[in-house]
Amino acid sequence: MTERPQRPKAPRPASDPSAPAALVGVRKLFAAESSNYFLLLGTVLFLVVFGLVMVLSSSSIESKLKTGSAFEEFSRQGLYAAIGIPLMLIVSRIPVTFWKKWAWLALGVGMVLQILVFTPLGYGYGGNRNWLDFGVFSVQPSELVKLALILWIALVLTAKSGLLHNWRHVLLPIGPVALLAIGLVLLGNDLGTAIIILSIVLGTMFFAGIRLKLLGTAIALIAMFGVVFAFGSSSRTARINAWLYGCTPADYINGCWQPTHGTWALASGGVFGVGLGNSKAKWSWLPEAQNDYIFAIIGEELGLIGAIVVLVLFIVLAIALVRIIRGTRDPFARIVTGGVLIWIVGQALVNIAVVLKLLPVLGVPLPLISAGGSALISTLLAIGVVLSFARTAEPRLAEEIVEQTPAERSRLAATQRARPRS
Repeated sequence: MTERPQRPKAPRPASDPSAPAALVGVRKLFAAESSNYFLLLGTVLFLVVFGLVMVLSSSSIESKLKTGSAFEEFSRQGLYAAIGIPLMLIVSRIPVTFWKKWAWLALGVGMVLQILVFTPLGYGYGGNRNWLDFGVFSVQPSELVKLALILWIALVLTAKSGLLHNWRHVLLPIGPVALLAIGLVLLGNDLGTAIIILSIVLGTMFFAGIRLKLLGTAIALIAMFGVVFAFGSSSRTARINAWLYGCTPADYINGCWQPTHGTWALASGGVFGVGLGNSKAKWSWLPEAQNDYIFAIIGEELGLIGAIVVLVLFIVLAIALVRIIRGTRDPFARIVTGGVLIWIVGQALVNIAVVLKLLPVLGVPLPLISAGGSALISTLLAIGVVLSFARTAEPRLAEEIVEQTPAERSRLAATQRARPRS
């Protein structure tokens, strides 16, 4: 008598409780990522590679004059990218609970580093005292404070999600910490970074669902203080007056040199540009050509088309971040992603507006493109945090849609009833 052949067993899903824990962990580690994950990751990597090319082009002359090697600045920026990209990918595997657990510590470390700027470890550059020199490497703590502040504010607002209608529960915990962070940056005379941090604070509050009336009141009060502070320094007053009323011959050598030559660089690029590497402004005419004014070199060498491509890339980056916000139900992840959106895209718009002379000179770099190690690594770390949210956002959303759709539940139940029992 022959035995009846047995039906082969279907492979168990990763969610099967009887599956070994190690197997489940490996499956989760190498599971297919969401489309939002790859959209954000691809856009960021493209911006970083594009930034390396433009840093090489814009800094080659100054690097040759200062160090004897045209690749000095590019090599340093390439090292930062080689550190930041793997860190971003590692951070993208960390669960959300980790960021909630260590947000307080991250804020404390960031604040301590920012205070150390005013010790012998700190040093200034371009009129701003906002760096730490550890001998082997230097750090700009305000870039780390941005990410730490986003994580901490998201944690506080998530814990007080049912009390956000009461301004005391919003202002009392967040106000003093935010004012301390912004005040420490302003003590170093870095107005541009302080404005970005302030935008981050307001942006996280907006994505947390705080009433617009409360936000509008805060913005009005901050605007009045900002006007007083902006005109409290002779150098800031000169830059603002040059922006509002135009440059005089006496201002040309000082406050108007950089914005004027930036405009000339953009104008000389035309539609198609003068060609990659053929900029004339980078020949010691345009200060900070590889940093704050790298967009002017992009416009000169790649023309209007290159400038539009950069704008489109940041628009795609914003779309990816918005899709992640819409694809998650975790309020902490939503607030953090919103803060990162305001930080990166908002700072990019401010930088481009400064180069186009739509804003006075503020001294903020173009994220992911300008030269600068602290800015690049901190931005990539922030992107890594958002990628950790994107890895699980879409699967959760799909499950919730199935559970919340009566028609889908009805069809699923009918299919199960009609399935033959073994």
